[in-house]
Amino acid sequence: MYGQSRRYYILYPFSLVYGLITGIRNMLYDKGILRSTEHRVPTICVGNLAVGGTGKTPHVDYLITLLKPHYRVAVLSRGYKRKTKGFRIVTGLDTVAMAGDEPLQLALRHGDITIAVDRNRNNGIREIMRQRPETEVIIMDDGFQHRSVLPGRSVVLSDYSNLYINDCLLPCGTLREHRRNIRRADIILITKTPPGITAMDMRVMFRRIGKYPYQNLYFTTLKYGAPVPVFPGEVSDLDMAADLEEADILLITGIANPAPLLSHLNETCRSVKHVRFADHHNFSADEISRLKPETIENFSELFYIFTTEKDAVRLRMIEDLPDWFRKNACFIPVEIEFLNEDTKEFNNHIIDYVRKNKGNSRVPD
Repeated sequence: MYGQSRRYYILYPFSLVYGLITGIRNMLYDKGILRSTEHRVPTICVGNLAVGGTGKTPHVDYLITLLKPHYRVAVLSRGYKRKTKGFRIVTGLDTVAMAGDEPLQLALRHGDITIAVDRNRNNGIREIMRQRPETEVIIMDDGFQHRSVLPGRSVVLSDYSNLYINDCLLPCGTLREHRRNIRRADIILITKTPPGITAMDMRVMFRRIGKYPYQNLYFTTLKYGAPVPVFPGEVSDLDMAADLEEADILLITGIANPAPLLSHLNETCRSVKHVRFADHHNFSADEISRLKPETIENFSELFYIFTTEKDAVRLRMIEDLPDWFRKNACFIPVEIEFLNEDTKEFNNHIIDYVRKNKGNSRVPD
């Protein structure tokens, strides 16, 4: 406790400076001194106030699945940590270095839509509409702080275990900008909510957040699927559903917040050893090889290596992975579910917005 308090007071002046800089920037946009561009194509921004760990990719995936049966969908991302520059259409044949792990993950899941990356979001939207003029809606991944684009709908995510109302600005906390700027959001999603939360607890949190009258607030939770081989055809042909209660698990993650997945596995597996790397970590074959003697020497013969779908995208890029890893490696797919029977209301809100505005996308900017 003392160490945390001391760290807070040391970093607090830096948070004040950071808050002043971001506050001036937002004020310039609010007053129209810096210009925000509203594009004619319906644009849905999925973002957050905090740095990482809120579950943006599963929520973007949810929106894609919701919209693509009805509209021609494109997703625009920065492509964090990619080595390429400028605008790029991502395909399942790309590498993480070309596209970034999250855009490549979406491209592998949704090969029938446009996935693009560009650090300059305005240029990215213009290029999508130039190269794929049939596009009827664009989902902008992690774009809430990109004020140069004025989206038609802003969906802001906040982790249940680290709500923005309890957080503070970087570097003391994880907020990218002051929490009062949640006012720019049309929809607030409280993510990674425990599935057993009571209606009373949700009402209490609803009052604490104190949303604006024009905003909608929903709670979502994570739903984990059955393990999927990272390298199809190489995992032993075992009944995982029956084996998990007897299996030892080595969990390898390179994501911002692996706690929900670790909790899920601890409830379903005999034992779990977790090796955690930094978010978007670039694994190496040597790094993976060194894990065996340190972590699985006391495992039973029945063991699996679990990871996340995002980490699996990066692990597949590594050459010369040891056989013991390739034959036991699986990822745990994850989806989101709305609580409190709010699925229909959220879906209708999104679909109605696109339906009423998609005709404008035919008119050039």
